[in-house]
Amino acid sequence: MLFKQRFIKSMSFALCAGAIAAASSMAHAATFRVAVGDGAGSAQHALGLKFAEEFKAKTNGKHDTKMFLNGQLGDEQATINDASMGLLDFSILAINNVTPFSPTVGVLTLPYMMQSLEDAVALTQGDVGKELTENTIRDAGVRIVGWTYTGFRVLTNSKKPVETLADLEGLKIRVPQNEIMIDTYRAWGINPTPMAWSETFTGLQLGVVDGQDNPYLTVSAMKFDEVQKYITDIRYLFSIEPLIVSEAVFQSQPADVQQAILEAGQTATEHSAKWLVEQEDKIKAELTAKGMEITKPANGEKEWMEKAVNQVWPKYYDQLGGKDKLNTILKSLGRDTI
Repeated sequence: MLFKQRFIKSMSFALCAGAIAAASSMAHAATFRVAVGDGAGSAQHALGLKFAEEFKAKTNGKHDTKMFLNGQLGDEQATINDASMGLLDFSILAINNVTPFSPTVGVLTLPYMMQSLEDAVALTQGDVGKELTENTIRDAGVRIVGWTYTGFRVLTNSKKPVETLADLEGLKIRVPQNEIMIDTYRAWGINPTPMAWSETFTGLQLGVVDGQDNPYLTVSAMKFDEVQKYITDIRYLFSIEPLIVSEAVFQSQPADVQQAILEAGQTATEHSAKWLVEQEDKIKAELTAKGMEITKPANGEKEWMEKAVNQVWPKYYDQLGGKDKLNTILKSLGRDTI
């Protein structure tokens, strides 16, 4: 037992030393690596390009970034682990993949919490966003320096049009490995299939799952039109995908580089909101031209919303800071309290 304890301690020390050394070496790196879960043309890619442009300009060309698209550096949750240890500089990833490491950010994945782009901007750019950033530094060892606004996650599938919850019966739907999103589908009457993002296209292609949900921009960028036919234009979750930096890497930088990271992230965030507005309608038209059929949920999505809010929200009150915290957020959005 004593040997085992000494072995674990020595391994922990080695890992920490390696992380510090990696972070130290990155302080002088000319190029920082950015892991990106999505492909070229996605909202994540657009944010990354703007961040790279601004960061390079603000450091007078001394520092640059290189993006690795389509999960080349590992799945999104793996990139958080690597960043937390100082082994990866930046990652752009879905907020639902941050939640397992810092549970309070789950407030941004509550169904129907955000009902517009304006809601998403208000939450991420205000006091809520600042608090979530501090919590993520504390919990996960990564710092949120930018926010990607990707739009509402719509439901796609290869089998049939879906207008009502009854239409979901018999469909195998892929969801991220996120408890709130899993519970949302359960509230709608089906058991979804948790699946890593890197496996999703293949899963759809092989029929392991029939459908998934993601914003129009992601559906296009990931070429889901090649394996999906039907879109249901639900608006249960506005997809937010933060740009995170390893806190170890961030703290190893001189003050001027830290400031450049923060300023470039803010500019990229503002660009992302404008880019979404400019691109979404065009992308919807392109997907329709490629043969996808878009259906609106029946009765203005009322049944979807009632079941999700009534069954899912209460389960997560404590994890997200209590009802008072959620009521503060709802008030800030001009909404009724719970």
